[in-house]
Amino acid sequence: MTVRVEIEERERQFLSSHASLSSQSRGRLRSEEPCRLRSVYQRDRDRIVYSKAFRRLKHKTQVFLTPTRDHCRTRLTHTLEVSEIGRTIARAMCLNEDLVEAIALGHDLGHTPFGHAGESVLNELVSGGFSHYRQSLRVVDVLEEDGRGMNLTWEVRDGILNHSKGYGEVIPRSRKGLPGTAEGCVVRYADIIAYLSHDLDDAIRSDIIVEEDVPELCHRVMGHSHSQRIMSMVEAVIEATVPEKRGNAGCGGLAFGVPDRMGEAMRVLREFLFHNVYRAPVVHNEFIKASKMLREIFLYCIEHPDFVAGGMGDFGRSISPERRVCDFVASMTDTFARNLYQSLFLPGRT
Repeated sequence: MTVRVEIEERERQFLSSHASLSSQSRGRLRSEEPCRLRSVYQRDRDRIVYSKAFRRLKHKTQVFLTPTRDHCRTRLTHTLEVSEIGRTIARAMCLNEDLVEAIALGHDLGHTPFGHAGESVLNELVSGGFSHYRQSLRVVDVLEEDGRGMNLTWEVRDGILNHSKGYGEVIPRSRKGLPGTAEGCVVRYADIIAYLSHDLDDAIRSDIIVEEDVPELCHRVMGHSHSQRIMSMVEAVIEATVPEKRGNAGCGGLAFGVPDRMGEAMRVLREFLFHNVYRAPVVHNEFIKASKMLREIFLYCIEHPDFVAGGMGDFGRSISPERRVCDFVASMTDTFARNLYQSLFLPGRT
């Protein structure tokens, strides 16, 4: 009996009936020999961690493009916090932590430089629009490994594609667009909990707001510290999530949610962040600068297709010029984009 088989047997013995067992995965896009040491989800996690796209996350903006403090989150630290929160929820619910971790670590691989500024620009310029969650799936399916992709399992790919609520409700009432596994839903909630908590924490740390500005409802329901807010939201998800009465196979047969009071507090906190942090002049003005920078880079690359094709290898030549430029720009780090802009448009740089 291999180590992997022993892991699969432990899953059958100890995980909830709502958990996604690695031995029952729907499989990969291309069949592979199983690993002797790792389950399929552990293997997916490792492929993500060792990918180039994952390494680039450390130089991609979360919210603050020019942070005034050293400890503001990047896209990488956000990803790690989502993974930690997700594993905490999954362990409490006896779900598959390895699957949660793989989805969490891969959920933002397609995010653009300069956070949602880059996403908005590409959504405006690319035919058919752009979203970071679709791009994340494209990264793992196609762009990594010189066009071969990572060949991840269906469950991880589904969780990556459906992790985001976009600009919809904080706590969705509709099941449309939810992941097909309970673990995917865990990551969706972990993502919300992470950004509500750390965007507020970073805003306070950066002197954009002070703790006293936070709505009183959020203080009463969530607490006054970063750790209290995370713990209260995590406990709320665990408390309110119950077996699906309608027998729906989605989300592993679980109906995820939070108590009404917590749901209202989370909605109020998101609106507070939007108006007082994301739209704050110190943040929004940098958003405008980054948008202008990426728009000009994108248009330059469209007008000079050989500039991009040369950097993407043979695979880059096999796709449409617009798609090639979109992939090129979306993959950039903040640093790479700034340096490229300077070399293309500012005098004295070659």
